Amino acid sequence: MRCVVFGATGYLGGRLVPELLDAGHTVRVLARDPGKLVDAAWREQVDVVRGDVTRVDDVRAALAGQEVLYYLVHSLSRADFENVDREAATLVAAESERAGLTRSVYLGGITPTGQELSRHLASRAEVGEILLRAATPAVVLRAAVIIGSGSASFEMLRYLTERLPVMVTPRWVRSRIQPIAVRDVLHYLVHAAELPGTVNDAFDIGGPDVLTYEGMMRGYAEAAGLPRRVIMPVPVLTPWLSAQWVNLVTPVPRAIAVPLMESLINDVVCEDHRIADHIPDPSAGLIPYADAVSLALHRIRDRDVPTRWSDAGLPDAPSDPLPTDPAWSGGSLYSDVRERDTTADPATLWAVVEAVGGEHGWYSFPLAWALRGWIDRALGGVGLRRGRRDPHRLHVGEALDWWRVEHLERGRLLRLRAEMRVPGRGWLELSVTPTADGGAHYRQRALFEPHGLAGHLYWKALSPFHAVIFGGMARNITGAAE
Repeated sequence: MRCVVFGATGYLGGRLVPELLDAGHTVRVLARDPGKLVDAAWREQVDVVRGDVTRVDDVRAALAGQEVLYYLVHSLSRADFENVDREAATLVAAESERAGLTRSVYLGGITPTGQELSRHLASRAEVGEILLRAATPAVVLRAAVIIGSGSASFEMLRYLTERLPVMVTPRWVRSRIQPIAVRDVLHYLVHAAELPGTVNDAFDIGGPDVLTYEGMMRGYAEAAGLPRRVIMPVPVLTPWLSAQWVNLVTPVPRAIAVPLMESLINDVVCEDHRIADHIPDPSAGLIPYADAVSLALHRIRDRDVPTRWSDAGLPDAPSDPLPTDPAWSGGSLYSDVRERDTTADPATLWAVVEAVGGEHGWYSFPLAWALRGWIDRALGGVGLRRGRRDPHRLHVGEALDWWRVEHLERGRLLRLRAEMRVPGRGWLELSVTPTADGGAHYRQRALFEPHGLAGHLYWKALSPFHAVIFGGMARNITGAAE
């Protein structure tokens, strides 16, 4: 089928496009800024139309010749998001009829009955109603919190749980929520395109677990290997005040945090599972919350540390971060990058890189490295005592002082994984590339994934010394090669 996706640069849109392509559909996307798609692995497989959902000519051009519309647009970051979303949905509904589309698919939020809705949920419900009243048959899928790296609700949960071992929270932490894994959301979205035109309805979708927000934070802590979180609900914190607090603790923008926090006053639980009458559940069943969180933590733990998603082609799971996700998505991964050009040829520079550590040392502030080694041994770690087996050549898997050789492309890249006692996981990458003048370019990247609040404090405490330690290392390695 010919599918057009509005919102392809967003969280779900960027994950839906490759799923539609895999299912054999042709895909067109409407993007206000096509430049945001330059790193998408599927960019060359789709037709990209530049435009905005609030401009009739842009919408008309995007819908021309298409069969199925996926409407995944939400203006949450704008103060007047209700008005913008209402006007855009009304325009898109009218143009869908004009273009002769056979189906529109929209993802909104679960709308609890008998409760006063937050602005966010009320706006989602209104957009769904506008599409359902249109002449084009619509499927409106309604979900609560979507579990996957990049989902604003999940990222808020992630940062709060990781950074606050003790939390004073409003009573909304006891609100009931039925989260769903992003993989399951995509399953329903893809299959919605194939439903007959007689289906024009809204359906709740959710995972197998009904939890409280408190239960979700405790479940995240357990999956992430963090100590049990202390959560103390109090009656005085309003959702608005909570959002200001979230803005201080997490990198999620306040404009997004405020309406999301307001929505937490509502119980968002599926009222039925009628969707199964039209779209069967995934063959392996719906993913439990704990497993969905583990998938969202997959990026660092089970894979190499990629520079960016597109380097490795399509991802192993849609729960991985995408280049189109906001910068605050995917959890915290601190980095210190140093680069230098040298007149030394690449082979000479590589010889210095591969000989690093052991008797050759680490090329900067020897006393600091020795002191860190003594501290590590005092804490029961390996310290610097292991040295290296060969003074000039390394092999994948061998120990190198307090590092382990994780990846080696001789002549080009050395990646070391830290094995000292630290509140997190660390890597050090050293790479060499030739330059046009016969010299070489040296790139050094230190990466650290913090484990809880202690990990964040550890990196911040050492940051003032990075210029001396890492900067000196880059200068001295290139200097030694010269």
